[in-house]
Amino acid sequence: MSAENVAIIRKLYDAFAVGDVPGVLGAMSPSIVWNEAENFPYADGNPYVGPEAVANGVFMRCGTEWDGFTVTIDEILDAGETILALGRYSGVYKTTGKAMNAQLAHVWRIKDGKIAQFQQYTDTAQAQRVTTA
Repeated sequence: MSAENVAIIRKLYDAFAVGDVPGVLGAMSPSIVWNEAENFPYADGNPYVGPEAVANGVFMRCGTEWDGFTVTIDEILDAGETILALGRYSGVYKTTGKAMNAQLAHVWRIKDGKIAQFQQYTDTAQAQRVTTA
């Protein structure tokens, strides 16, 4: 099952990279619990429960508040039902014109072939500097 879980996460990042939001949301459990890193600008909705809450509270904001927002994954680590992804966020925050290039760690928990939980870790100090005028 572990290799299948890695494949779920790889497919999710591939869908995100091409803007396939329905593909991303379709990988999620209807009761997914999504947490942005503490002190990250989008943590104001933590926990986001359900794909619609994630789409509106996180993805829509990424798509409308940033130019060229990207998630680049350098490594995916397999821990069975838990998958860890390491990489970077990049983009320019539209309001300030400031660029971000921040480390990230994503912890995904898979249950019954769907993503049940997500926890983001990132450089929140950099995100605050970039998003604050």
